[in-house]
Amino acid sequence: MADDRAPRPGSVSVARRIVIYRHGICMWGGDHNHHDRIDRWNQRPASYRLQVAGDQPSGVVDYNMYTAFRTQFDNAADKDLVVIELSTLGGDPEVARMMGEDVRFASETEPQRRFVFLGKAVIYSAGVTFMSFFARSNRYHARGTRLMIHERKLSKSLVIDGPLTTCIAVVRATLNEIECSIAMQNEGFENLILGSNVTIDEVMQKAPSNWYLEAQEAKTLGLIETVL
Repeated sequence: MADDRAPRPGSVSVARRIVIYRHGICMWGGDHNHHDRIDRWNQRPASYRLQVAGDQPSGVVDYNMYTAFRTQFDNAADKDLVVIELSTLGGDPEVARMMGEDVRFASETEPQRRFVFLGKAVIYSAGVTFMSFFARSNRYHARGTRLMIHERKLSKSLVIDGPLTTCIAVVRATLNEIECSIAMQNEGFENLILGSNVTIDEVMQKAPSNWYLEAQEAKTLGLIETVL
């Protein structure tokens, strides 16, 4: 049997997937005939599944990660199937939203393509935010992966000093900031639980104290498609 890791005459070569994990980024993709491979990833040789390409940013979700992600995401523009692997302890939620919006926009403007999330080891905080931009049917986790869902945090000193009307403006500006952040946070929670057995009330009850989930539990709750 021919090895499908190598391009054959007249075939479309399997090129790239994106992998964002604690040691770096790489990319894999394929044409539409390769979508069934998702159910067989765990049968692939490690050298095939973890081929490192390009620069290797840290596991923190930050602008360096976004730059590497965006570069390789653009390089996979001709692939119908793009698998994005992630392992992270968290980072900047706005960067996670930027990455997620790139995936969402491409999914909506190019419906013939499929974008799949594969979580590995740990998906904490901003990593869950990024995952929430994928349809539930396109969320996969490696065995033993842990998720952590929590509320956004704010650390800020509020100094009130000046005319009373100015003091009101300072307080109101901080309150507006908090309310806006809560709204964005809850939008992410709603996206995360869409199509699952989890209610927004349950998330809001557990998130303030950091809600940890094992991959199989996340599958049982309907937050992900399956565990590989």
